[in-house]
Amino acid sequence: MTRDQLEHAIRAACDVAGDTEVWVFGSQAILGEFPDAPADLRTSIEVDIQPKNRPDKADMVDGALGELSQFYKTFGFYVHGLLMDGAAFPEGWEHRAIKVVDEKSTRGNVGWCVQAHDLAASKLAAYREKDRNFVRTLLVEGMIDAGILIERIDSLKIDEALRERLLLWIQYTAEEL
Repeated sequence: MTRDQLEHAIRAACDVAGDTEVWVFGSQAILGEFPDAPADLRTSIEVDIQPKNRPDKADMVDGALGELSQFYKTFGFYVHGLLMDGAAFPEGWEHRAIKVVDEKSTRGNVGWCVQAHDLAASKLAAYREKDRNFVRTLLVEGMIDAGILIERIDSLKIDEALRERLLLWIQYTAEEL
């Protein structure tokens, strides 16, 4: 995915939802803070979006712009409209979100992209191999700081056993790098 495609997704999701703002919270949220992110971080052809003021329209976004839609067939990427309540985010993440807006490409609509450290913490909380690889790349590329990531992990609402696992993973990975 490219930054241009992200901006297109923001515009299209806002149009479908009848909203002027969306949360962008999957891996492609990295394009908010890092428009030219390394290719390894941009392999996904989907962007996870929840309408900010109209979350009840997430299913409508998914139906109109999702994986089997004409949008996907036309543009080669899709918008996964869904609610954010299934993901864990560090306390205060909303205040750190990166604003993506442009009068032409988003038509003034705003995509609020989860900030890189918050995104990494959320990815690690899911603890899937692809998410750990994503975070490892962020660390290798110097796009996030291990110390800040630890602070964000500490503010996640997760059980302590998982928190300890994540903190050990960060420690071992940082030492490896």
